This record gives sequence, C-alpha cells and structure tokens, in this order.
Amino acid sequence: MNAVDTNILFYVHDPRDATKRVIAKKLIESMSDGVLLWQVACEYVAVSRKLEPFGYSSVHAWQYIRELQEVWDTLLPTWEVLERAEVLLQHYSLSSWDALIVAACIEAGVTRLYTEDFDDSVKAEGLEVVNPFATP
Repeated sequence: MNAVDTNILFYVHDPRDATKRVIAKKLIESMSDGVLLWQVACEYVAVSRKLEPFGYSSVHAWQYIRELQEVWDTLLPTWEVLERAEVLLQHYSLSSWDALIVAACIEAGVTRLYTEDFDDSVKAEGLEVVNPFATP
C-alpha cells in the first residue's frame, strides 16, 4: 500500500509550481492502492486555505477529500499510533506531525510514503519514503 503526505495533495491544486503539479497529479491518478491517512486529510483541508487567492475554496478541499475517499481506503488513528510516534521521535529527526504520519503508515501496513518533507531514515521501520520531486 502507498500513502501520500499532505504536500503531495496540496501540489495537485497549487498553480504556482507547474512541474510539481503535474508530478503530483500523475502520482495521485496512478495510485490504485492508495491510503488516505486521517491526519493528512485534516491537514490538507487546513493548508488548502493558502490556495484561496487562486480560487480554491474550502468547498473544493472538502470535495477533493470525498473524491479520494471513493478510491482509497481511509485510515483512522488509534492510540497505538501516538505511542509509536513517541518512540519514532526518540529515534529519528522527525517533527511531531511527521512522526504521527509515519506511525500511522506503519500501523496500517503502508510500505511507501510519498512526501518531500523528510528523508528515508525511517526505512528501518519498514517504510520507504519517496520524494517524487527529487531529480534522479
């Protein structure tokens, strides 16, 4: 299973970087085994407010989340996610929010997380982190 971080969803609708927009759209459209993490859905609705000057409203953001729910599984966190995130924070250089995303991925059996926010240091936990915008 694959999951995306909030920034990938954001770039799908951000007109300021055409290259990232195309890459993010192609990635989302190609993920037949995608997982929508609860935290990512919440963060996306919150950060999408930055797109209001470009005509993208909260109505659009909520609709996009509903569209993703139709094609991907949505995963809700458990208390174990919080406990695992605490351990991850002690072992890796992650923000609290990133540790929660990684913990949720591990709990759900996600094997690949697409993000531009952090490196693949958590691979030891069985999670591959891929920056889809990195130049090979």
